Amino acid sequence: MKIYTKTGDSGTTALFGGTRVPKHHIRIESYGTVDELNSHIGLIRDQNINQLYKNVLIEVQDRLFTVGAILATPPEKEVLKNGQPRLNINRISEADIQLLENEIDTMNDALPPMTHFVLPGGHTTVSYCHIARCVCRRAERLSVHLHELEPTDEQVLKYLNRLSDYLFVLARKLSFDLQADEVKWIPRKE
Repeated sequence: MKIYTKTGDSGTTALFGGTRVPKHHIRIESYGTVDELNSHIGLIRDQNINQLYKNVLIEVQDRLFTVGAILATPPEKEVLKNGQPRLNINRISEADIQLLENEIDTMNDALPPMTHFVLPGGHTTVSYCHIARCVCRRAERLSVHLHELEPTDEQVLKYLNRLSDYLFVLARKLSFDLQADEVKWIPRKE
């Protein structure tokens, strides 16, 4: 597989199915941000954290490749002329979302109740989680915008929403595990 094709030199790129669009197209922004998110999650996974978290993050990275493939496929190209799906991959399922919810609940059960917003930071690994959470929220916003223009799989939107929640709770749980300070945001009163 050749890495460079030179077909994008003029500022366009091909979607799954062959349609060419500008590199700033909302669809490209959507799946490009999912790819950025996947890289940040790889950085979290590379930290000295519990193997269970690493296993969940590997699963998340796999699902994000699926999300990217779904977002890279325009609706008119989702099905081949013979009626077969162009994307011959498992879609995002309720089980994928349920995994995140179960992990959120398990981690939350081990944490003290949250009484205030918390400032991102306290430990490098925790900060990586917060960065990933913010990138995930951006991917979600872009995907929602895309969905308003060209309907896409709503499970993708749901998954990204839940994933940002998971990353927030993972940041809190890692703060707890690493005995890092969790600094509460307490609004100033004039």
